[in-house]
Formats: sequence, C-alpha cells, structure tokens
Amino acid sequence: MPSRNFEKLRKLLFRESGKAVVDYSMIQEGDKVMACLSGGADSYTMLDVLIHLKKVAPINFDIVAVNLDQKQPGFPEHVLPEYLDKLGVEYKVIEKDTYSIVKEKLNDGQKTCWLCSRLRRGILYNAAEDMGITKIALGHHADDIVETLFLNMIHGAKLSAMPPKLISDDKRNIVIRPLAYCREKDIKRYAAAREFPIIPCNLCGSQENLQRQATKQMLLQMEKEHPKAIYNMLKALTNVSPSQLADTGLYDFKSLEDNVGENSSVNFNKPLFAGESSIM
Repeated sequence: MPSRNFEKLRKLLFRESGKAVVDYSMIQEGDKVMACLSGGADSYTMLDVLIHLKKVAPINFDIVAVNLDQKQPGFPEHVLPEYLDKLGVEYKVIEKDTYSIVKEKLNDGQKTCWLCSRLRRGILYNAAEDMGITKIALGHHADDIVETLFLNMIHGAKLSAMPPKLISDDKRNIVIRPLAYCREKDIKRYAAAREFPIIPCNLCGSQENLQRQATKQMLLQMEKEHPKAIYNMLKALTNVSPSQLADTGLYDFKSLEDNVGENSSVNFNKPLFAGESSIM
C-alpha cells in the first residue's frame, strides 16, 4: 500500500478508535489495560491503537499485552513473543490446555466455539484480577457489533449487541472495545499493510460459526445496496427510543391514558447508550 494511502487509513482507524474511547470513557488516569492478543488482525490493530493512544492521550495509563496459549497442536507459540519483544511492549503469555478440555467435553462434530470462548474468558478474567488489571481490551469492531445485533434478534429473540464498554457478569472486570467504531474491511487493509504475523485460529479445526457467516453475508449484500447501512445500524444503537419499541420494562405503556393532554416530565425516549457523537 502506498505510504499516502496507508497514512490516511492509519489516521482513520486511530481517529475512530480515539472517538470511541472518549465517547464511552473507556480509559482513565492510572488504568492498567490488558490488551488481549490472539494473533489475529483485529487484536494486532487494537494493540497499535492503544500504543498510539498512550503516546497522545492527556492521561497516563499502562498496557500489558496478554496471549492465552491454549495448547492446540501446531500453535506457533514463538510468533507473538518475538513480535512483542521487537515492539518493546510489556506482555504475558498464559498457558492453559483448554484444547484438551474442549475435545474431552464435546463429541466429534459438535460446535466448539462457545465452550472455547467461555473457558478463555474465565481464564483471562482471573488473570486480570491477579495482575491488577483495571480494563480488559478486546478487538471486536463495528461489524462484530452489528452482526451480533442481528444474530440476537434472529436466533435469540432479543434486542442486544456488544456494548463498547461493559462490566463482567461477576462484577470483577470492566471490558472495553476500542475498535467499536472501526470497520472490519479497514482493519484487514491495515493489518496487511503492517504485515502483522497473523496466527489463524485452528483450534478444533477452526470451525466456522455458520450463523455468523450467514449474517455477515446478509449484511454485506445489504451494504452493497445501501452503502451506509452498517454505519446507520451502529448509530441506531446510540439512538434508542423505548416508546417506539415494545418492551414494557422500558416504557410504561399501561399508563399512557393517564398522560393524555398532560406534559410529562419523564423522557422515555432518552438513549440507553452514552455515546452520541457521529461515527460517520
């Protein structure tokens, strides 16, 4: 990629990431951020973003890159340490044989991603507490968020996605997604230009999540017809109107008759998400 085009792409990703970090107050003074590094394009890009933010942000925070070596056969365990040594970033490799656990618990042909993800999340959460981590940074991007929204609607009958910032179910950790406003296609271009040493996930045969792949294809087709579709859907998550939905737990439909002709001071249309700045 020519240097001018690369610089333009780099500025785009850094700008959108910085905007997301500010919108959702992802990082505060004195934070110790765990950058979860899998070896994929998303996590490498996220690490670059965090390093850049550390240099330019008006606050001080620390970064520790963490990789979970799950002991799957053929995993090139030397790649990430060599890359991080050259980069000069503090890092930690956690070795846990989740591969054997997954193979033992599930029969051949069963989907393994859900169990692998649960085990990996638990290990990282425990490590974060032991290491004094205040924020766990994951590499999910805008496409992941919108895909999850549709997956939950179609297959889970619920209106939810991946929030840019959340507190874990056990209330021990805060998880952030600095790439929440970044597009997957831009991240892939950036990773190719940076020539990251990509490590493909081959755990248990690297099974495809067929539902997610189908949703991805559906959204790609939608974007061909409506180029701003993904951006607008992501923006919609910051512009929620409970009175225009059907959740009786979010809006008092039963009392509407009592308010006819009166000026109610209650604003039921207040967005549920904090970030209101444009992602366009």
